[in-house]
Amino acid sequence: MPRGSKQVMPDDIRYDWQPEEIRAVHDMPLLELVFRAASLHRRYHDSAEVQVCKLVSIKTGACPEDCAYCSQSSRYDTGIEPQALMDKETVVDIARRAKENGVSRVCLGAAWREARDNAQFDCVLEMIKEVTAMDVEVCCTLGMLTEGQAKRLEEAGLFAYNHNLDTSEEHYKTIITTRTYQDRLNTLQNVRKTSVTVCCGGILGLGETVEDRISLLHTLATMLPHPESVPVNILSKVSGTPLEGAPTVPFDETLRMIATARILMPRSVVRLSAGRVGLSTSEQALCFLAGANSIFSSETGSMLTSAVPSPDYDADREMLNRLGLKMRPPFKDQLTPRHVSFRSTARQEQERLLRRNDRHPPGPA
Repeated sequence: MPRGSKQVMPDDIRYDWQPEEIRAVHDMPLLELVFRAASLHRRYHDSAEVQVCKLVSIKTGACPEDCAYCSQSSRYDTGIEPQALMDKETVVDIARRAKENGVSRVCLGAAWREARDNAQFDCVLEMIKEVTAMDVEVCCTLGMLTEGQAKRLEEAGLFAYNHNLDTSEEHYKTIITTRTYQDRLNTLQNVRKTSVTVCCGGILGLGETVEDRISLLHTLATMLPHPESVPVNILSKVSGTPLEGAPTVPFDETLRMIATARILMPRSVVRLSAGRVGLSTSEQALCFLAGANSIFSSETGSMLTSAVPSPDYDADREMLNRLGLKMRPPFKDQLTPRHVSFRSTARQEQERLLRRNDRHPPGPA
């Protein structure tokens, strides 16, 4: 098949993956795994494109939660000074410069445990409206949401909401105690009651086992529909946090997670996220080959805070040029028009899955 071409085969999309099937995919010989993931990637995506995203910390630090990896928790001394909510004009200026550098998605992150219905939330809604008007996808990560807040974000024009599960439900309680796994799932369910797309993934290097990684993938791959975006983060070890001395994640383990995610969720955008700064150009090229088709870039050399470094715009532009890759435009290849509720999409997927299973009962991958 020519490079960059797509052949969409709906029956390849599964929501009935079993943990043992996922483990079998994850554990296959590495080059075979990458080949299969790359082949499937080309059916659903333009393999010559990578979406470049920019994270903006619109409210930094003083978070009351105890996430063991986070530089913004008030419980740890990480050297990150708390900062109040940015004004709208500053955020719009950052987004404008990002767009000029090829960024097509701007992600607004606030160090909140949950969004609250107050003047600050109203200000975030105005940020969303103005940045969206620049023809840029806007994603937010604001903590837990109610159904009403998700609806207000939708009305403001929000394109995506990020709420990572981080790890397996079993391992989660050793990393975070201030909210439950079900709290995170509830927020995702509230987002799914709107037309806002879901960005949900995890972090490698939290002391999890391979079984934990398989469990996380199982949770994501059995969501209906799958998250439109699946970030794969590599732990950035932040001084002062409980995980500052965690072992470094071997590259082949990162590559396995990306390739397995691509096979399980062929239509999703797999985002090579935090920790990418530690990968060489050749290693990143293998990730793109295996199905990663998005990165986070920066004008400041950091992601949300200076504790988590990121390659900058110039370095990423040079890398993409060397690899013969182009920057993906915004709002491309959306599976569902933004005015259509994902509730109806999920019902359609369920009906299609039932029809397919009547013809072909589920079996091993």
